[in-house]
Amino acid sequence: MLKHLGVYLAVFVAMVVIDMVWLRLIAVQWYAQGMGPLLTNSPNLWAAAAFYLMFPAGLLIFAVFPSAGAPLVKAVAMGALFGFFAYATYDLTALAVIKGWPVGLTFLDMAWGTIVSGVSAGAGKLALDYFNK
Repeated sequence: MLKHLGVYLAVFVAMVVIDMVWLRLIAVQWYAQGMGPLLTNSPNLWAAAAFYLMFPAGLLIFAVFPSAGAPLVKAVAMGALFGFFAYATYDLTALAVIKGWPVGLTFLDMAWGTIVSGVSAGAGKLALDYFNK
């Protein structure tokens, strides 16, 4: 049980740290310009917490644990695919139903979801390999 918690924490920390750098330092203006008046001044912390607690569990279930005994690249690739499809679900739905939703932001966010998910799954795989020694 502690091994699973350690692997989860590796994915969680990687995802939160990388995503905060992206959202707060790198891409903040892109999202602000793209979402305009739709962007809130103070995020719903409950919704954000639910996402950041649940998404790493999905990476564990669909990318990290199925890659046990396989090379690191498998976990990274499966995590990237999981992120691509999850972020595509959100972004393409927003593009389909929100008037004025920017196409560029859709593809930027889908690319970001692919990257952050692959890297986070890779961190989880490294932790899994460490605990399996």
